[in-house]
Amino acid sequence: IGKNIIDTLAEYAPNIWNAIEHMVVLGPPDIEEAIGITGGNIFHGEITPDQMFAFRPVPGWSGYESPVERLYLCGSGAWPGGAVFGAPGRNAALAALADLEGKYAS
Repeated sequence: IGKNIIDTLAEYAPNIWNAIEHMVVLGPPDIEEAIGITGGNIFHGEITPDQMFAFRPVPGWSGYESPVERLYLCGSGAWPGGAVFGAPGRNAALAALADLEGKYAS
């Protein structure tokens, strides 16, 4: 499958094969075995309607704050998930800053 993908890319970037020194194709079982991510899912759970917006990671925890004071959810399990790299971390940082502003606003 890796070769097929690169061959398709080569239609638009003809020299792409010259830039590739090594290629590894991993599926979910390989990822789970190699680094221990349950189900090999890099998004910490499927991106399905029941795992989007206010439901991610679970209802009531979508604002990046956890039930533990000053512990914020910033990984792929937080909205918008792992497909938007860095976005959960940014959003958690903004939530933490908003909490700090509220505590030190006076």
